[in-house]
Amino acid sequence: MDPFSRETFRFLTELEANNERPWFQVNKHRYERAVVEPALAFIGAMSPLLARISAHILAMPKRTGGSLIRIYRDTRFAYNKTPYKTNIGIQFRHEAGGDVHAPGFYVHIEPDGCFLGAGIWRPEPDALRAIRARIAAQPDQWQRAVTDRRFAAEFALTGDRLERPPRGFSAASPHVEDLKRKDFTAISRLTQREVLGRDFPGLVAARFKTAAPLMAFLCAALYLEY
Repeated sequence: MDPFSRETFRFLTELEANNERPWFQVNKHRYERAVVEPALAFIGAMSPLLARISAHILAMPKRTGGSLIRIYRDTRFAYNKTPYKTNIGIQFRHEAGGDVHAPGFYVHIEPDGCFLGAGIWRPEPDALRAIRARIAAQPDQWQRAVTDRRFAAEFALTGDRLERPPRGFSAASPHVEDLKRKDFTAISRLTQREVLGRDFPGLVAARFKTAAPLMAFLCAALYLEY
């Protein structure tokens, strides 16, 4: 694969300083060469590696409608009117989910911070209730998933929480703080050196594999195969 390069980070840094359409149009060839081409090559390289982790997580190396998240921001209702995202976002979704609200893996590349993600972000109300119900019904299984030695060495749970336990769940639950979660995501930090490494797909796949306990728990809560 054509790897990500220092030019990738250089372009994203310059885009942040010149986040406007005229500059982007002049530099669009750099965007193609330094961002799109290596990102699609990376996604393609991840496909067989993900298949070994789960047959139900998809890697789709397409310019639109695939794993590569579009760089164009939706500014219709946003306070920030800059037209472009200044990071590379790559999502490997579960086959049953059509958007980011389904379980999946995520790769974030940005000059100020790169990371990997696993889990489900902002699940819809029915999915959120199902996950919370499974945590309440299977607390030991949830505990094993989030305290697995390999998982805990690479990932940390993150995301917003409610101030109080959600309706229908006891404040005395041993996992009440997890029941308060609005999303169930875990983050693993990356360095630029790791992103620029020759076997970046292998590194990513190895870390995603350690997130299997969390992913399997979430999929089971939503009656999805993992």
